[in-house]
Amino acid sequence: MKIVVCVKQVPDTKGGVQFNPDGTLNRAAMLAIMNPDDKAGLEAALRLKDQYGAEVTVVTMGLPKAADVLREALAMGADKGILVTDRVLGGADTWATSTTLAGAIRNLDYDLIITGRQAIDGDTAQVGPQISEHLGLPVISYAQKIEIDGDYVIVQRQFEDRYHVLKAKMPCLITALSELNEPRYMTPGGIFDACDAEITTWGRADLKDVDDSNLGLKGSPTKIAKASDKVRKGAGEHFVLDPEAGAAYITEKLTEKHII
Repeated sequence: MKIVVCVKQVPDTKGGVQFNPDGTLNRAAMLAIMNPDDKAGLEAALRLKDQYGAEVTVVTMGLPKAADVLREALAMGADKGILVTDRVLGGADTWATSTTLAGAIRNLDYDLIITGRQAIDGDTAQVGPQISEHLGLPVISYAQKIEIDGDYVIVQRQFEDRYHVLKAKMPCLITALSELNEPRYMTPGGIFDACDAEITTWGRADLKDVDDSNLGLKGSPTKIAKASDKVRKGAGEHFVLDPEAGAAYITEKLTEKHII
C-alpha cells in the first residue's frame, strides 16, 4: 500500500500573526508548526504502515523552511518527504494550492491520500476535497476512524452527535480530524536520520497537467478585502448589584439580544 499525506506548515498563532502589504500572511517572519489536523492524518498513515507495511510519502507546499515539517514527519516514521516550492506559487488561495498539490501528486503512485480537515491559518476545509476533484477521486471528509478492508477503506465520518460509516474503493482521499488520534512523538533515532535524509524538492516545472493561470496569487480567485490581527475585546461594563437586581439585568440583556 502506498499512502500520500499532505501536510502544511502553519503559523503558531499563539505567537501572533503578521501580514504582508497585499494582505497575505508573512510566513517567513512567524514561528511555524505542523498543522494539527495534518499531523493526525500523518499519524493515521503511520498506523496503517505499522499494520499493513505501507509506504508513506509526505508532501508539502510552501517556503523552503517548510522542509522542517517534512523532517518532523520523517522523524515520526514517514518514508519520503517532498517539498513543492517556487516563487510563482506564492500567495496561493485554496484553489491554487489544491491545483499545485494535485499537480505534484500526479507524479506519484498512491492507493490512499490523507489530508487534514482544515488548516488553522485559513479554516476553509477546502483543499482536501479540491485535490480529490482535480484527481477524480472519491473523498471522505471528517474522518474519526480509518480501517482497511482489501481494496476498500472504511471510515467513520463525524456528523454532529453521531457518525456515518462510509466505504470507498481505493484510490481515494480522506480528510482527517485532529481528534482522530494522538500523534506519536519523534524518536531520537528518527530525529538523527531525518536530519541526514534527503528532501526531494519540486518546482513549477515538476507539476503535471496544470495551467499557469491557476497557480500562485495571480491564479487565486479569492481576493482579500481586509486583513488584521486578532481584535482585542474592550474591558466591558462592570456592575455591583444585589442578586435580585443582577438577575433582572442579565435577563433584560439576554432578552434584548433575542437569546431568551
